[in-house]
Amino acid sequence: MTTTRGAGTGAGTRPAPFRSLAVRNFRLFTAGQVVSVAGTWMMVTAQDWLVLSLTGDSGTALGAMTALQFTPLLLFTLYGGRLADRHDKRLLLTLANVVSGVLALALSVLALAGSVQLWHLYLFAPALGTVNAVEVPARMAFVSEMVGPDLLPNASALSAAYFNTARVVGPALAGLLIGAVGAGPAMLCNAASYLATVTALRLMRPGELLRTSPAERGARVIDGLRYVRGRPDLFVPLALVAVVGLFGFTFQLTLPLLARSVFHSGATTFGLLTTVFAAGSLLAALATTARGGRPTARTVTGSALAFGLLETAAGWSPTFAWAAVLLFLTGFATLYFAQAANHRIQLGSDAAYRGRVMALYTLILQGLTPLGALLVGWLTVRHGARSGLYVGGIASSTAALAVLLAGRTRRLLNSHRPRPAPCRARPQPRKAAP
Repeated sequence: MTTTRGAGTGAGTRPAPFRSLAVRNFRLFTAGQVVSVAGTWMMVTAQDWLVLSLTGDSGTALGAMTALQFTPLLLFTLYGGRLADRHDKRLLLTLANVVSGVLALALSVLALAGSVQLWHLYLFAPALGTVNAVEVPARMAFVSEMVGPDLLPNASALSAAYFNTARVVGPALAGLLIGAVGAGPAMLCNAASYLATVTALRLMRPGELLRTSPAERGARVIDGLRYVRGRPDLFVPLALVAVVGLFGFTFQLTLPLLARSVFHSGATTFGLLTTVFAAGSLLAALATTARGGRPTARTVTGSALAFGLLETAAGWSPTFAWAAVLLFLTGFATLYFAQAANHRIQLGSDAAYRGRVMALYTLILQGLTPLGALLVGWLTVRHGARSGLYVGGIASSTAALAVLLAGRTRRLLNSHRPRPAPCRARPQPRKAAP
């Protein structure tokens, strides 16, 4: 196994927040991902806009679309993590991006021809979601393979930064394209963007990767689940991620509904709402690049509480300007919580279990989205677009307060528990003088 990370040359001259970019393979990967993820968000924006246009702004239809896209993550992510442990991650990611590109190209051709129908979108959504179920855990595990454990926290924060940079650029470009020439060109840009990731992966130097040892490749998924069950410091943040992910992280559904049914805006304004949300997330990602070490449990819980309160406030927004400001702050809290939970779980896991633990994290964070999307879609039909933000914010705040209260109660009980009296050595009888 090669141990060279490539960080020795020039690493000392780089600012600390960007130190993992000293690794050539990670630089290539980041460049490809910025282009590809921007294309993905262009696709998501165009896809959601098409669903609303074809169904007369139906929240139920958009919720079903989101559910179809994320259900494969719920079903296959753990298996995808197993594939990532057993096979070459670089090759696996190459194949996944090629398949995604072909699927995106086929859908964009239908949109450009003006013949796309709702069932087409419902068909392609689970197909792309299935590929993502393999790609996401492989990508998360591949980051540590590129940079090693010392640079992993910084690389993870930078990955969130480029992801949210793409979320800023992608929806804004998609909004402009949809308003000018329709959804088809935005989808075509996404199909072409996968070439950037594939090219970056094939230009890497395999000898500089820190590959998983063969002994770890045979590890079972069930062992990782048992490991998490016996670690309260991992189980509690995973439980928080489950509640917030299920009820709070439904912005793919709530933002387009907020733009169309509350503020009665066009595609450009919808892209702007998504952009300000992503800009807040980007600022949070940049703020966490300089953070070292494992976040505390209170940091994770406090950021979940802040997120819940801000999402609730965003649902109240009386004007578009208020919505933009509060969604910017909500975007910051969203990413800050996700990063804090990610780093607490990832840095607290034993290296032998890290891949399986992060696959479980991905499953919980993204795999529960279909259930939340269906619930929020049902609520918005009956109570309006704002209800989705209210429910997500209140549920997240309640979960965070419950964790804080449980921790405080446990500390109070421990402080009032009687301490055992110190053991004193029993006096030994003196021996009689001879």
